[in-house]
Amino acid sequence: MARPFIFINSAMTADGKLDTFRKKGARISSSTDKQRVLTLRAEADAVMVGGHTLLNEDPDLTVKTDQLKRKRLAAGLSENPIKAGVVTSADVDPAGKFMTSGAAEKYIFTTTKTSLEQAEKLRMAGAKVFIDEEPQVDLYHAVQILYSAGVRRLMVEGGGSLNSELLRLGLVDEIYFYIAPIIFGGQLSPTLVNGPGFEIEEAIKLELMDIQTLDEQGGILIRYRVINNN
Repeated sequence: MARPFIFINSAMTADGKLDTFRKKGARISSSTDKQRVLTLRAEADAVMVGGHTLLNEDPDLTVKTDQLKRKRLAAGLSENPIKAGVVTSADVDPAGKFMTSGAAEKYIFTTTKTSLEQAEKLRMAGAKVFIDEEPQVDLYHAVQILYSAGVRRLMVEGGGSLNSELLRLGLVDEIYFYIAPIIFGGQLSPTLVNGPGFEIEEAIKLELMDIQTLDEQGGILIRYRVINNN
């Protein structure tokens, strides 16, 4: 299957949490890590987020700094990478940051749980909306659509349900973890990979590529290659 190179980037606590139990988008990354993320984003052709991140955090997914924008433009790229949202019911605000921040194409992959009226509102606001007839978005089809649009490097910025499904389908090539020296705890706090989980024989196997201390606070950056991908 023709698809982009896909990598997950995530910041988590020392106990593997992406957020507190309140699920309000608690800050985890250090300033050094945020700059690293912006650089990764600027090097990607598209950035993908799942429904919880899209609807609850309304991320802008732009590269933000003039230097990075100029670098993209000099390479013949758009100012920002394509924004891609995967959401079962696309109750996305047409006037929100995802839709309006920065000059970027917007792709929304959703299901028939999104009303035709809402889909048309998003199209009128500039998004390309793809509706699957199945209960959840067909991620194979979504990444093929992005590949056909010229996406060769796809960055995934969460959340845990999207990460889980991409890994289950063998669509992830690499994972970057920033591990902050804090602990959130909580049984209901989201983790890097949610979903139903994997049996031991189905566990996702990783190969360590790099590990480094990223900042003075003791944050650690780990980079893995996913071994058992398609």
